[in-house]
Amino acid sequence: MDREWNDSQPIYRQLRDRVVAMILDGLLKEGDPLPSVRTVAAEYRVNPLTVLKGYQQLVDEGLVETKRGRGMFINEGARKLLLQGERQKFLAEEWPRVSATIQRLGLTAEELLKANAGEKRQPCSSSESKDVEEEPQP
Repeated sequence: MDREWNDSQPIYRQLRDRVVAMILDGLLKEGDPLPSVRTVAAEYRVNPLTVLKGYQQLVDEGLVETKRGRGMFINEGARKLLLQGERQKFLAEEWPRVSATIQRLGLTAEELLKANAGEKRQPCSSSESKDVEEEPQP
């Protein structure tokens, strides 16, 4: 997690958003434990109650469950639930701005797809490198 906090949102909300991003990115998987409140508070130099408030939001959203005496764990289906919500949020809040920019710049679907294909080629993923390795050698 990033150690920097911004002034646009309360820290507990930023903490919640960082955990959500880690779940969406696959860094935290279903069934994985969250770092303890004390550990996070000490590492990021924030009040333990702030961390607890951020974690409680995750519990309230059904993404995390508390197992008494063991800690907090990512619920089954949390990633799927997050994907649904984040997709809706993107389409409602961000897509209108992106779409307006695309129209303002006069970009075509072909140009966007070509640019996207170029981005995908730069970082070589494990599936791409696997394809390269499997090519027949002369």
